[in-house]
Amino acid sequence: MCGITGSINWQADTVLDAMVEAQRHRGPDDGGTWLTTTATGERVGLGSRRLAILDISTAGHMPMSSADGQQTIVFNGEIYNYRELRQELESCGHQFHSDCDTEVVLHMYLEFGTDCVKRLNGMFAIAIWDEVEQQLFLARDHFGIKPLYYTLANGQFAFASEIKSFLPLPGFRKAINREALHQYLTFLWVPDPLTLFDGVLKMPPGHFGLYKSGQLTLTSYWDLQFPPADHHFEQSEAALTDEVRERFSAVVKSQMVSDVPLGAFLSAGLDSSSILACMKQHTSEPIRTFTVAFPEKYTKGDVRLDDTTVAARTAASFGCIHSEIMVEPNVVDLLPHLIWHMDEPVSDPAIITAYLVNREARQDVTVLLSGVGGDELFGGYRKYQAHELAKRYQKIPAPLRKHLIEPAINALPPLSGSALKSHIRLAKKMVRSGSMEPRERFITDSVYMSEQLVHSLYTEETQALCGQSAPQLRHMEYFDNVQDADFLNQMLYVDTKAFMNSLNLTYNDKMSMASSVEVRVPFLDWEFADWVAQEVPPNLKIKGGTTKHILREAMRPWLPAEVLTQKKAGFFAPIDHWLANDLSDMVNDLLSVAQVEHRGLFRAEQVSRMVQEQQTGKHDWSMQIWQLLTLELWMQAFLD
Repeated sequence: MCGITGSINWQADTVLDAMVEAQRHRGPDDGGTWLTTTATGERVGLGSRRLAILDISTAGHMPMSSADGQQTIVFNGEIYNYRELRQELESCGHQFHSDCDTEVVLHMYLEFGTDCVKRLNGMFAIAIWDEVEQQLFLARDHFGIKPLYYTLANGQFAFASEIKSFLPLPGFRKAINREALHQYLTFLWVPDPLTLFDGVLKMPPGHFGLYKSGQLTLTSYWDLQFPPADHHFEQSEAALTDEVRERFSAVVKSQMVSDVPLGAFLSAGLDSSSILACMKQHTSEPIRTFTVAFPEKYTKGDVRLDDTTVAARTAASFGCIHSEIMVEPNVVDLLPHLIWHMDEPVSDPAIITAYLVNREARQDVTVLLSGVGGDELFGGYRKYQAHELAKRYQKIPAPLRKHLIEPAINALPPLSGSALKSHIRLAKKMVRSGSMEPRERFITDSVYMSEQLVHSLYTEETQALCGQSAPQLRHMEYFDNVQDADFLNQMLYVDTKAFMNSLNLTYNDKMSMASSVEVRVPFLDWEFADWVAQEVPPNLKIKGGTTKHILREAMRPWLPAEVLTQKKAGFFAPIDHWLANDLSDMVNDLLSVAQVEHRGLFRAEQVSRMVQEQQTGKHDWSMQIWQLLTLELWMQAFLD
């Protein structure tokens, strides 16, 4: 696990050092740079910071070159099948000098060229300079677990695990991409391939790129595929249930390989508990587990958190060494720090809890297994259930919906800080989107600022620059990719490509690496995910209104009964409490009329109205205010 960076025709030696140093937190164990002038006169530099996980000796030092020095690699990630691949390569005559996966990836490229990525099972971002071909090979893993950014202009090219590595580049332009701003305000995050930095792009998941002679060519090597909606599935539910358990257990075993201490996140939920149950099948040693807990003042009202006592009992049943991490941060000081680590203004307060649990866990372990991806693979979110609810809602006569139900629901107060807040929010979401056609409803349920609200915020100048872009365009393209699949599978695919990749995986990577922790995600083993997509019918993912039905049944022999019946609870943070208390002065300062007018992006009177209505309890603008606050802090960190 590392931070990688490099450039072509852009840096002096000292600039490359600064690019690498910007990512020291990603790899505190080792670092290095490599520079060359090619036969055609191009200046190529590669750099790496290393978090040593496999073969922690100096033999794993990067940048790493082939025996003849013609190919040089920097690599971020883990390849779980590297030992099997190494045996295959050795049978073909390849010789190795370390026991790390980096060297295996380099030799895979030597043997198979760009096709090597199709054989790798893991999470990765790869960069290889090939002197023979005079080209730079770049690749990102199948689901985009590991980040890979790039920028190119005027015959200059640079890449990195984090955007902050580009800041030392001479002439690097720091400006907002206006199309991405529109997407950020709509979704809380920016879908691939854009970032909020104008001119900085994300390598799409499942793609590799070749940079040669000033041109970058991207190629898709893998994508998640689903059968058509009328497909007949052969296996019985009982057989599939057993196979899900066996396959997932094998995946977890493969991701337990490590030369440093390893543990697992543990909530009361199904996904993390399933990972723990599988880990226990493959080790007799006590497993270290980590759970987030909040003080009582944070857990009143709408803060939807897993019951930590369930997690503690689950850990005890498996004989774990369990740590309950009490989260009570100085959020005023912490939030700007974490936004710097995020690079992109991902507006989810869960970044705070994610960072704190990783920071505390780092005292005991270097690697953690996480349940990210289980909801997108097996259908765990309530918005998937909402599809069936909407079909029932649409059976109510339209005049009754329009003139009675919807006005009554929309008139309800937000009741922020109460246990009813989430129910009112969901009811309002249903009447807002319940009468729409499926695609439009799904995207509407994924939006935090409507088009009307976004446009009401924009100044005339901002409106002219970005008001005409379509923020949902990427979502619609993803729907088109799987238009023949069952609609549940369509929703799972879109969330996998957009929501999971640009939000969940992004903040899990950045917040773990901020503490020099490697987080692995077994549900996103691409071979396992591909099998689930092809072989598990939609009616076994959500059955009788129960989410992740087949996973629950698969894990029933191994898990406590109370885990199987736990309601879904997201990785939330006490945003209402923070905005009303800890962050109130920051909000009033950074979203003041003077500051908003100084930025010139938004109408100050509209922002002030939202802040006032939130503070008086007239309207729930908590997520929208968090968005605007995050954006202002991001601009201060990266643009000012």
